[in-house]
This record gives sequence, structure tokens and C-alpha cells, in this order.
Amino acid sequence: MKIGNREFAPTVFTTVVTVVLIAGLLSLGRWQLERMREKQALIAAFAAGSAATVQLTDVPAGGGERYQHVVADGRYDSAQQFLLDNMTHTGRAGYHVLTPLLTDAGRIVLVDRGWLPTGTTRANLPNVAIGEEYRRIVGRLDYLPRAGIELAITAQNGTWPRVLSYPRMSDLSGALQRPLDPQIILLDADQPAGFVREWRPSTFPPERHLGYAVTWFALAAALAVIYLVTNLRQDPDKV
Repeated sequence: MKIGNREFAPTVFTTVVTVVLIAGLLSLGRWQLERMREKQALIAAFAAGSAATVQLTDVPAGGGERYQHVVADGRYDSAQQFLLDNMTHTGRAGYHVLTPLLTDAGRIVLVDRGWLPTGTTRANLPNVAIGEEYRRIVGRLDYLPRAGIELAITAQNGTWPRVLSYPRMSDLSGALQRPLDPQIILLDADQPAGFVREWRPSTFPPERHLGYAVTWFALAAALAVIYLVTNLRQDPDKV
């Protein structure tokens, strides 16, 4: 194929490799755009959840809108609490404390009372005891944190608080031998009897995903330009 006084003559191998690489880079760019839209949706849901506070009793037992602001009345179960392991805050390792709340309506919902750092050793667990008097708590509905890669669950069998790494709700319900609401409540930062609480829908802003997408698309464009330039040869008939 001739272009001006040059001949475009790429090899089949070069063409195949280039097409595969460009397709991969474009796929990565599209994936980052999807992640950006997901983060934007989470931020919008977080903001929408702040618009109104509803009674937990008005939320279906099967679960409500994520980040919906709710109020619940009941008593904490101090004797059977969970420590979610492998939780970090400002670069430090620690736990999120999940405490069952036995509500007036007979439902049991886990309340995330916030983050605590690990002790000097894993055997030195933090003191998370709490009074079991009747109380009203306010927070946001959310789901248990999930790991990017499924991890094995570790626990201190027969001891409380029980330490678990990225459990499923069915695991927690089995440990308590009681049914649980499918969502947890993230206890508001101004509520008493909590620990470090800086709730946000995502620590990874949408703009960063957009930046990564632009980078992948730019690399794809650069690769296409390199492919074209390096395979344009001087036409010997024009020399």
C-alpha cells in the first residue's frame, strides 16, 4: 500500500500484536470509565441518603436503599460482638466493630461502631464492651465490606468478640445463631459509644478513574501512531 512517496508494509505478526495491544488498552480505558460511573453513582446515593431519615421499621426486611439514613431503637448485645479484621485507617491496621442491635420490632441489625487500631499483638484485642440499656441510634444503611479477592475467614472459635476477615452475612448469622438484617448500620460520627467514624462512599474518587481512562486511551493512540510510522518505508521507486 502506497501513501505518497512511502510504502505501508507491516508484517502480519506486527499487525496482530498491535491490534491485540490496542484492543487491550481500549478495554482497560472503558473499564475505568465504568468504574468512574459506579463511583459517581455511589456518591449520588450517599448524598441522597442524607436527604431524609427514616425509621428502620419502615425499611423492608430484605434491605433498603444503600446509604439511606435511618434511626433504630433497641438494645445492644455487648456479649457477642464481631471485629472485622484487615480494616485500615490512615494507613494503620485495625478492626471495625460490629455490635448486634436487638430492635423493638424483633429484628437484629449489626451496627458498625467504627474503627479501632490493633493492639501490640493479635492476642491483645481492644475493649469494645458497651452498655445494654435501651437506646436510639442513627446511621446509614450499608453492606459488609468485601475484599477484591475472596479471602478465607479466620475466627477465634468460642470466644467473643469474634475476629473475622471479610465475612458474609450468613457467616455472622451462623455465629450468632440468629437471623440478621441483610444490611448493617454505619453509626453516625456524632453518636455516642463509637470509635473512629469517617464514612464516605469511596476512598477512590471518580476523577482518578477518569485520569486512568485517559491514560489508557492515550497509550492506545500512541501505539497506533507508532505502528503507522514504523511501518511506513521509503518507496524505492521514488528514491
